[in-house]
Amino acid sequence: MKAYELQSNGGIDALLLIDRPEPQLDYGLVLIRVRATSLNYRDLLVAEGAYGSGVKYPLIPLSDGAGEVVAVGEGVTRVKVGDRVAGIFFQGWIAGSLTRESMKSDLGGGIDGMLAEYVVLHQDGLVILPDHLSYVQGATLPCAAVTAWHALVSKGNIIEGNSVLLLGTGGVSTFALLFAKLYGARIILTSSSDEKLARAKDLGADETINYKLTPDWEKKVYELTNRTGVDHVVEVGGTGTLPQSLQAVRVGGRVSLIGVLSGRGSVIDPMPILFKSVTLQGIYVGSRKMFEAMNQAIQQYNLQPVIDRVFPFSEAKAAYHYLKGGAHFGKVVIEID
Repeated sequence: MKAYELQSNGGIDALLLIDRPEPQLDYGLVLIRVRATSLNYRDLLVAEGAYGSGVKYPLIPLSDGAGEVVAVGEGVTRVKVGDRVAGIFFQGWIAGSLTRESMKSDLGGGIDGMLAEYVVLHQDGLVILPDHLSYVQGATLPCAAVTAWHALVSKGNIIEGNSVLLLGTGGVSTFALLFAKLYGARIILTSSSDEKLARAKDLGADETINYKLTPDWEKKVYELTNRTGVDHVVEVGGTGTLPQSLQAVRVGGRVSLIGVLSGRGSVIDPMPILFKSVTLQGIYVGSRKMFEAMNQAIQQYNLQPVIDRVFPFSEAKAAYHYLKGGAHFGKVVIEID
C-alpha cells in the first residue's frame, strides 16, 4: 500500500511517499480503507519536530482520517465491514479524564497516523460517521471538531444567551462557531481578513473585528458586551493573544486554551485570572465519549463542516504548505482515491 512517512523532524520536505506492506489484523483490530484525511496546525509542529519528545520517526502523520471498514479481526463487535468510520485522536482515551498513558496513543504523533491507503486501528478507537457526511467531511472531525465541542459543551457548559469570542477562522474556530450558534450563543470573531470576516458573518457570527485595524481588540470586545466581557473565549493564539483574551473575558468567565498559533514561552501575568476569578482550562482534543456525543448533535441538526480546500493524495506536501501559509478558512483535506 502507499503511505506517507515523515522520515525525520526535518519539516515538510521530510514527508515522503513510500510503499508499506498492507497491515495485518489481530484480535480486536479493524482494517480501514482510508478515503480522506485532514490537516491541523499540530501536524506542522510534528513535521518540524516541535511537538515534543513523544514523537518517534519515521512516522505516518495526521491524526484525522475517515474511511470504510474492509475487514475485522476476531472479537470485533463495535463495527462491521462496510461501516463508515473515523479514528479518535487518542486511541486510548475512551471516557473520563485524560491520563498520561492515554496521551501516548495520539495518532500521527505517538503512533502512526492516517495518511495512508489503509490503516489498522483497534475497534475501541473508532466512531461511526454521521450519515449525512461524506468521507471528506468526516475526516475533519477527530481533532478540531472534538476540541471545539470539548471546550464549549463538555467542559464549557454553553447555554443559550452566552457570548463567545473566537480567534481566527481555522478549523477549531469554525467548528466552535457552528456549535456556539447551535446553542444560541452570541458570537464575536476576530480575523485579519475582511473577506474571512464576511464569510464568518454568513456562517452566523454576530460581530466581527479585524485585529489588524483594531489591534486593541479586547477593548472592542468589552464595548460590544456592554463593558462586561464574554462568557467564553476559545483561545487558539497562545502567548501572543492570551493576555488580551484574559481582558476580554468577563468576571467569572472561561478561557479555553487550545493552540499556540501566535507563539509560546512568554511570561503571562496571572493577576487578571486571579482578580476576575477566570477559569483557564487547557483543552487537548477529547475522548471517544465526547466525539460520539458531538456526532449525535451533528447528525440531529445536519451540521456541515467548513472545508476550505481538498487536495489529492499525490499532493499531500502541497496541502501542508497551503495550511502553513494561513490563507485557509476552515479545514484543509487530503482525499485518497
